[in-house]
Amino acid sequence: MLMPLKLKYNFIYTLILVLFLKPICAQTITVLEKSSNEPVPGIALYNLKKTKSLVTDLNGKVSIDIFEINELIFFQNFLYEKLQIRKSEILNNNNIVYIIPKVEDLNQIVISATKFEQEKRDIPQTIVSIGAEEVAFVNPQTSADLLENTGNIFVQKSQMGGGSPMIRGFSTNRLLITVDGVRMNNAIFRGGNIQNVISIDPLSIKNTEVTLGAGSVVYGSDAIGGVMSFYTKKPQLSYKDEIYLNGSALIRYASANEEKTGHFDFNLGYKKWAFLTNVSYTNFDDLRMGSHGPNEYLRNQYVVRQNGEDVLMNNPDPQVQLPTGYNQINLMQKVRYEPSDNLNFDFGLYFTTTSDYPRYDRLLRPDEDGLKSAEWDYGPQQWFMTNFQVTKTSSRSNLYDKIQSTLAYQNFKESRKVRDFQSPLREIRKENVNAFSFNLDLEKSLSPKTSFFYGLEYLFNKVGSNGKEENIETDASVRNVTRYPDGSTWQSIASYASLKYKPNKKFVFQTGLRFNQVIAKADFTENNEFLNLPFDNTEINTGALTGTAGITWSPNNVIQWKLNASTAFRAPNIDDIGKVFDSEPGSVVVPNNDLKSEYAYGGELGLKLNFKNKIVLDLATYYTFLDNALIRRDYDINGETEIIYDGELSNVQAIQNASKAWIYGFEAGIDINFSENLKLRSQYNVIGGTEYNDGIEVPVRHVAPIFGRTHLIWKKNNFLLDGFLVYNGSLSFDQLAPSEYSKAYLYAIDENGNPYSPSWHTINLRAQYQWNNNLSLTASLENVTDQLYRPYSSGISAPGRNLILALRYML
Repeated sequence: MLMPLKLKYNFIYTLILVLFLKPICAQTITVLEKSSNEPVPGIALYNLKKTKSLVTDLNGKVSIDIFEINELIFFQNFLYEKLQIRKSEILNNNNIVYIIPKVEDLNQIVISATKFEQEKRDIPQTIVSIGAEEVAFVNPQTSADLLENTGNIFVQKSQMGGGSPMIRGFSTNRLLITVDGVRMNNAIFRGGNIQNVISIDPLSIKNTEVTLGAGSVVYGSDAIGGVMSFYTKKPQLSYKDEIYLNGSALIRYASANEEKTGHFDFNLGYKKWAFLTNVSYTNFDDLRMGSHGPNEYLRNQYVVRQNGEDVLMNNPDPQVQLPTGYNQINLMQKVRYEPSDNLNFDFGLYFTTTSDYPRYDRLLRPDEDGLKSAEWDYGPQQWFMTNFQVTKTSSRSNLYDKIQSTLAYQNFKESRKVRDFQSPLREIRKENVNAFSFNLDLEKSLSPKTSFFYGLEYLFNKVGSNGKEENIETDASVRNVTRYPDGSTWQSIASYASLKYKPNKKFVFQTGLRFNQVIAKADFTENNEFLNLPFDNTEINTGALTGTAGITWSPNNVIQWKLNASTAFRAPNIDDIGKVFDSEPGSVVVPNNDLKSEYAYGGELGLKLNFKNKIVLDLATYYTFLDNALIRRDYDINGETEIIYDGELSNVQAIQNASKAWIYGFEAGIDINFSENLKLRSQYNVIGGTEYNDGIEVPVRHVAPIFGRTHLIWKKNNFLLDGFLVYNGSLSFDQLAPSEYSKAYLYAIDENGNPYSPSWHTINLRAQYQWNNNLSLTASLENVTDQLYRPYSSGISAPGRNLILALRYML
């Protein structure tokens, strides 16, 4: 019997749908974020030869019909871990692909621990990570402010153009800064507070990793207290036939210092080439402090130059800190070339310069005439870096699975311009450092359970320094003693090796060794015309062997233990062996040619409790012993304990291996997820420390008071709100380091007339609204109650009530 014609056509149509159209529809897949199960747009898909490419849409969906059934597909986006999976596996998994975000704390990938990607939970040390989204929300004025927002790092400021981080009782040249894997510390990084971190543009940062505790095995000298690793944005390639264009623009205003910031970045991506341009400009006016706090912090008088004469003026508004304003420009250009999937070439140019900016704490020094200084300015702080990095992966080499070579050149310029009140003589000292570095880092998987990391490093610094004294009335100038011996050199040669053993998901063991040889040379012949030192030359040639060993143990899904022991060192640099400067009122530091490396021996115990991601408690305690510590102490030149320096009779001091120090602390962090939309995050830090000072135990200078912050965060759809408290404990007069006694003008005064650092807290609000995929507004109201406070050891009071508005546009 023949089938009716209409029914026959319906049957054929249904058969076509079943046999052809259903498989085609079935090849539309969805890419989801593993932790949140949310669709992820903008994920690039491509095959091994990059002859086929796709991008997920706004719903995280994409059709993969252009790929063969057993073809390997790569999933990539800079915010997520790179994934490779066969098409057949995706179709067998209900057409769902899960990718892991790099910014997710529990599964976060970190680089700084070994210079290669590892899961954060495998690292026995504590690493604080700040992702791109958090940087955009925090909206910091400088990179120092970004670090402070972690809650683990205390920041000291001597002026508004400053920011000297303190980590676990260590600061300045006992901490290491890296930018895109290149060491920023140079031969003149000093023991006093340094401001180099502000040269890093926070608007160029993709993510930041801060290692709390020693990092000398991977990074060498200076990494005693911690390593701050900044990774800037990378150029993005196009994974389609068309050009990939991306970028953003931002404008920002802050009321406390009348900040005006403009920024833009632009990405141009082809299949094998990509280019990224980043430009930021910031202008700051004088900073206004708060209203409610110690009157000692008010700026009642300041110096102006009128009709060729210095005049002491009454400040019409003592809350305005005159002068503190300055401006800064940051430029970055990057180029990426990827000829194949296993070979990358990255080239970067970075340039930052400030205007002259006043050192506010020195302008506060009292004198019998009112104020000691009429001028105390840092000249433009300028930083230039170019780096070239080659990264290659190989599955066939017996020496490595991944190799990375980095060649970099940096130039640092800084200067100081100082003139006493009613003096016509201005002292000008300028410094210039050329720094070259080469790093070779390799990773090799010895077995499914064992990974081996090793590498070589060479550093070379040459210091240029000149000094002159000029008469501002006659324009005459004469040569003067330089801050550093001109032409000094500092070199470091090192090799390191690290082993990671992970027999199962519960246990990880990591250990490593590094040998470092440091050579420093300085010629004091020219400066001896002014100083008459008992030597003309000095050379330091010292070796250091450091090691680390640590475990992480996760017996179940709730508990994770971390235990780590390490040694670290800091070799004397040119600042230690050759500096001449006025360290504090009435004192001058002179060179010392008899210095050795200082060593730190430390341990850390950490405990993490995770109750189904509803409550996460992170605890850590640590202890560090610093031996042969390099500190500033009284000294003599040819038996003389006082000399004339810049026209003033000054007590002679020098850097010496004259101390031992013990530093210990406790850190506690908690995350409470009340719901999908509401969570609480808090961080609390307690630090203590003592050192020997002429046989007497005294507090360590860079040990901060108790400090922390607590955030209550609410997120719903396109709106994000953060209400938070920032708080600091007090340091009494007896708790201050002896070096702070002579700086009473920077502190509040207690009932006995002694300087001390009061406790303080601020209430703050921050909000972000995402209008659409392109436009977002961030608004903050900091220090809502307008508290007047000055963080410990700082020479400038913090901002008062501060409204910050930022508008960002994304292409």
